Amino acid sequence: MDFPTIQTNFWDAVIAVPVVMIITQLLKIFLKIPKKYVPTIALALGLFISVFISHRHSLVAGLFMGWFYGYSAIGSYASLKTTILSYLQKRKEKHSN
Repeated sequence: MDFPTIQTNFWDAVIAVPVVMIITQLLKIFLKIPKKYVPTIALALGLFISVFISHRHSLVAGLFMGWFYGYSAIGSYASLKTTILSYLQKRKEKHSN
């Protein structure tokens, strides 16, 4: 079995993951989706974008990169949220002393 050649490019790293994050957040806000379903939606969006838009030539490559898009969006959102909350907590503690 030959594995497909998967090349990441500017689209994969700089555009696709933020697009998944933004669409996921918009869906969460406008459709009032419960927070527990948001990671699943991000993964589904990542798979959809990858399989049908960016890696149409290979289903295996599309599935692999779709997982990358979805889980990268989930991790990036979690990291950003944790960083902001930590910063705000430290700022609050500093001003209360």
